[in-house]
Amino acid sequence: MRIPIRSKLSFRIIATTCLLVVFSISSQAQKTPDIQQITQQLKSGDRPTRIVCFGDSITGVYYHSGSARAWTDMLGIALQQAYPEAKLEMINAGISGHTTVNALARIQKDVIAKKPDMVVIMFGMNDVTRIKIENYEKNLRDITQQCLAAGAAVILCSANSVYENPTRPNAKLAAYANRVQKIASELKLPYVDFFQDWSDLDKKDHTAWMLLMSETIHPNLNGHKRFAELITQSLSGKKISLADIDSSPNPLQNTLRLLHANQPVKLVAMPPYNQLVPAALKKRFPQAKIEVTSWPAANQSLAQIRKWSLKIRAMSPTLVIIDLPAPALSQGNDSDFIRDYQWILNNSFHFGKRQWDVIALSPDKKVLTPQRRLLTRQLIIGKDLAPLKRLPNELTDH
Repeated sequence: MRIPIRSKLSFRIIATTCLLVVFSISSQAQKTPDIQQITQQLKSGDRPTRIVCFGDSITGVYYHSGSARAWTDMLGIALQQAYPEAKLEMINAGISGHTTVNALARIQKDVIAKKPDMVVIMFGMNDVTRIKIENYEKNLRDITQQCLAAGAAVILCSANSVYENPTRPNAKLAAYANRVQKIASELKLPYVDFFQDWSDLDKKDHTAWMLLMSETIHPNLNGHKRFAELITQSLSGKKISLADIDSSPNPLQNTLRLLHANQPVKLVAMPPYNQLVPAALKKRFPQAKIEVTSWPAANQSLAQIRKWSLKIRAMSPTLVIIDLPAPALSQGNDSDFIRDYQWILNNSFHFGKRQWDVIALSPDKKVLTPQRRLLTRQLIIGKDLAPLKRLPNELTDH
């Protein structure tokens, strides 16, 4: 039986199309990034490894972690410890308020165009407030697949647990975290379950959990260090500790820059530093123009000091000096103390990246219980500040 020419042609087209589809699928499978290749690259250090951390305000650099660094920076430090030969390029692509919808709108510019070797993705904290869970899963899958198609390995992360609140209830965060795990399982990708880790710690030691948090939903730098430790462990299998990482350097960088340039400075300080610091600076910089705002703290409760701190951002100061008096530091139970002091520190920073200097003095060990001194120290460190016992020499008469 003779097959018509048109039928032969149709058969050839169909066969060719099938071969192309098979070849395409095979090629895509070959190009799918392997996380093991990334770990080998990190071990060898043969070439730089570029890592983009993609998320919302919990990824970006904002007040809650001290306005200087966040978990992207901490991850770079942790990975360097795990892989001493690694050549790392860390890129923070976190923007406050963003959901997976915003992520899809900017993924080409903020992620794909950077040509990353690996992308660490953490969205969900804002999605729970305005993106249906089915759409969240679809968007996150799309984000993940775009990164994979661009040749980047992917690590998926859930959001952390939070102080219970009606806008972002933990039960809903848990449901969204389950969708992240589902995608990771289906695509055979590493998954770091921050929500479960935070929840387990909260049940075991609520105070320890609180010391990871800056306020209702955002972790402080202590929490960001924990993010980095867990991601590094998922990659390397090694337990890394960032507990002893130094605070960000140059606590007087902006202040000294303005003084050396004969520019005016604005000081917000608790007594007695509202008087001592201007006097000391005048000796070193006789022409200095110093505007001083006294931050009332004596005979004030921690709650009253916290309320006054709400004024600071509008002042756009150059330098903020916090030295809480012992009576205020001794008040209340540990939970109330942690939350009030966190907000005093939070309000002392610019909302976004650090635009002025902040110094928080650690109290004299003679005036507080060991427990309260430890809490104070951890809260200061959680803002990427050194818990100084005295002011830097530049602010004193030596």
